[in-house]
Amino acid sequence: MDKMKQETADLTQENIARIGALFPNVITEMKDENGKLKKGINFELLKQLLSGDVVDGEESYDFTWVGKKASIVEANTPIRKTLRPCKEESKNWETTENLYIEGDNLDVLKLLQESYLNSVKMIYIDPPYNTGKDFIYRDRFMMDKEEYEEQLGMYDELGNRLFQNRETEGRFHSDWCSMMYSRLKLARSLLTEDGVIFISIDDNEVQDLRKICDEIFGESNFITQLIWLNKEGGGSSDSKLFRIKHEYVLCYGKNKEKVTINGNEISNRDRYKMKDEHYNERGPFYLQKLAMGTIQYSQSLDYPIETPEGSLIKPADNNGGRKACWRWSEDKLKWGLESDFVVIRKDRKNIWTVYTKQYLKCDNNGITINRTQRPTGIVSDFSSTQASKYMEKLGLGSLFSYSKPMELIRYLSFLTTENSSLVMDFFSGSATTAHAVMQLNAEDGGNRKFIMVQLPEPCDEKSKAFKAGYKNICEIGKERIRRAGDKINKEIEEGNRQLKLGEEPKKPVDIGFRVLKVDTTNMKDIYYAASEYTQNLLTDQISNIKEDRTDLDLLYGVLLEWGLPLSLKHEIEEIEGIKIHIVDNDSLIACFAENISETVVRGIAKRQPLRAVFRDSSFTSSSDKINVEEIFKLLAPNTSVKVI
Repeated sequence: MDKMKQETADLTQENIARIGALFPNVITEMKDENGKLKKGINFELLKQLLSGDVVDGEESYDFTWVGKKASIVEANTPIRKTLRPCKEESKNWETTENLYIEGDNLDVLKLLQESYLNSVKMIYIDPPYNTGKDFIYRDRFMMDKEEYEEQLGMYDELGNRLFQNRETEGRFHSDWCSMMYSRLKLARSLLTEDGVIFISIDDNEVQDLRKICDEIFGESNFITQLIWLNKEGGGSSDSKLFRIKHEYVLCYGKNKEKVTINGNEISNRDRYKMKDEHYNERGPFYLQKLAMGTIQYSQSLDYPIETPEGSLIKPADNNGGRKACWRWSEDKLKWGLESDFVVIRKDRKNIWTVYTKQYLKCDNNGITINRTQRPTGIVSDFSSTQASKYMEKLGLGSLFSYSKPMELIRYLSFLTTENSSLVMDFFSGSATTAHAVMQLNAEDGGNRKFIMVQLPEPCDEKSKAFKAGYKNICEIGKERIRRAGDKINKEIEEGNRQLKLGEEPKKPVDIGFRVLKVDTTNMKDIYYAASEYTQNLLTDQISNIKEDRTDLDLLYGVLLEWGLPLSLKHEIEEIEGIKIHIVDNDSLIACFAENISETVVRGIAKRQPLRAVFRDSSFTSSSDKINVEEIFKLLAPNTSVKVI
């Protein structure tokens, strides 16, 4: 039986395997910190294989900072941590598909790599803007001033200062870049192929963030840099030289060629007033002259058209006698007349005029469309003041500073998601993104799901939030989701009571969320990684699971390692009084009882689950384990069986 590793994937080794599949001859061996052999890359040979010229010593375009290499290593380094469920702080645990995860987002992004690989349609984050202060995210690659200056080479061997560092915030830029680089690198792998990421930022780091994103997502996958006009009235007094009234929202796609942006409602919708017998399938329409002026004149489009009375008209006749041509070719005109897309009639001056019908729901090729207007790169409808007003409406006013307006994130979600998309925010703050997802679902009947991630940063004891009973930011975020969700579904209920005859009632929105918290591994300190197990160790029957861990803790650790979503339906049944956990209709069955009889094993095997997992210490001997394997081979040969 295979042993579950209970740690995140080693992304470095996985990347080495991918490179080896393309260039087998660059794979080499090297010793790790324990002196054991492991696979590595001959980078000199790889560079030569990827270049027609010798690249060593040549200048090249590069963006770097002190600590960049360490941040790349940090993103790839596996961790032995887990997510522990917290049902008492959750809402609608049994039915919801939403997640609220407490912990350092670097750890969370690593833990979610298997379960949510290529699964998230939209990521929105509002990270620290780096205004010159240290971060709450103290990663291993962050350094104090002395470490920074040592790596930067500011002192010679005798300790003499080599130059004066006039840019005193330099190390803060390095810390900030390192923090963002590792997290964005991990976030990219969670996006679907047509997924997008939106990142709010201001002037302090927008240029560095662009360079980081160009490197991680690819310069070709840059979509836009939205200018968000976030201030109402006269603007901010943040600058002595200009009144700053805007911030930015960077947008990158994982694969820009596959990204689609939903258009806004057209601004001239009221011009579509006319109806005909095609109304049900094409919608209303307006008439547009077929003649156009000389700017795009083409001789082949300057031909006569016969009127209903037999006379001929040319484009110039419909252009006040001035030189002109038709917008359509003769073949397209013939199709338009046969398909009722062209009207020839006299205008108010009694002149025969050729028109095309411009339908709302159908283009001029007869294809059904949802006529929309492409969004602009300037967003001006949502201000920071709105964010404060929403918090006040929820009874949470003044508890959280600088949250983004719910309408802004709702708008971004509208542009880039479908009804069943997964949306993620790993700098969740006051959980505005969760609020926005629920609101959009209420408006269009969608079933979008969200994953919120937030570090449980303590509230200042002098703050209004702390005095109101909130110990950390996570408590504010969870309460915001509860109140916003209740308000949204209450409004849906009230709207359904006022429906007119024939109107369909709206369905309630999923306003629940499962709370999970980052913690140390479920395994004791004496735990050995799967690769370190020997036959002698396998005979040791002392449980390697920490005493304070529940069946639910173990189950979610298994879901993470097996790469299953954490929102799957979970039921508990019993066989001979022994609890078995059934996930997603036999996608996984887990039994963590201390002693499991053959009857229980057979009962599980008869259900033929895709996966089955047990405690390693549940079996009294190696022969018992072999017996379990034989039972599954007989009753459920396609079941993958593992132990923890």
